[in-house]
Amino acid sequence: MDLQNAWNVARKDFKIYIRKPSVIYATVAMPLIVGIVFPLIVDYSLNRGAKSLTAVAAPGLMDSFSIWFIIAAAIIPTAIASYSLVGEKIQKSLEPMLATPMSDGDVLLGKTLSALLLPLGALYAGSISFMTLLDYFTHSLLGYYYYPNWHIGAILFAAPFAALLSVEVNVVISSRMTDVRSAQQSGALLMLPFVGVFLASELGFFALDDTNLVVLAGVLAAISVAMFFVAKATFQREEILTRWR
Repeated sequence: MDLQNAWNVARKDFKIYIRKPSVIYATVAMPLIVGIVFPLIVDYSLNRGAKSLTAVAAPGLMDSFSIWFIIAAAIIPTAIASYSLVGEKIQKSLEPMLATPMSDGDVLLGKTLSALLLPLGALYAGSISFMTLLDYFTHSLLGYYYYPNWHIGAILFAAPFAALLSVEVNVVISSRMTDVRSAQQSGALLMLPFVGVFLASELGFFALDDTNLVVLAGVLAAISVAMFFVAKATFQREEILTRWR
């Protein structure tokens, strides 16, 4: 693979996304919800609600909310990754690129980079807001700043691999579909296993502690690499060029 070719593909995609406000909104909405709304819920529980949140319970609640960054990482690349092939086909900007001598690996790597970098930026911006607001709201209760800590570090280590897996799955799906909405809906189903993991941890079946989060990151990384090669094997340039109508 030629990294320069891949970056050229990614850079072209960035220019397209900038002109698509709906894609940008879909990308930043969930990190903002996790990064702002969840801390406000904690603040309400502390100061305006029943005021039943104690110094013992607060860290557990915050850790529970922070897991949503992994779920968000699986959701937020969907809009961009789904648009990356189907949307460009509709806009008739895909065929000229596929007709160039670039390899399938170059195209797929470029699509992966373009769909990954913006969501990761939104994700980490949301995490900064999340930690800052929660430290501000809970400092008087806890007597210390809870974040940053190893738990949020493990989550932010695992989240990029969840996002990468989401991108790879959505690229595979969008390469086989001709409708952006259908591609997005199908790709969004990837969030279900992550929600299942979250619910299982909340029900006490296992703990999403630092060690398990690092193990989860390793599993997601391995699956993501495998999915890239699956995408490369199933990417049919000729079919996209001749049969998508």
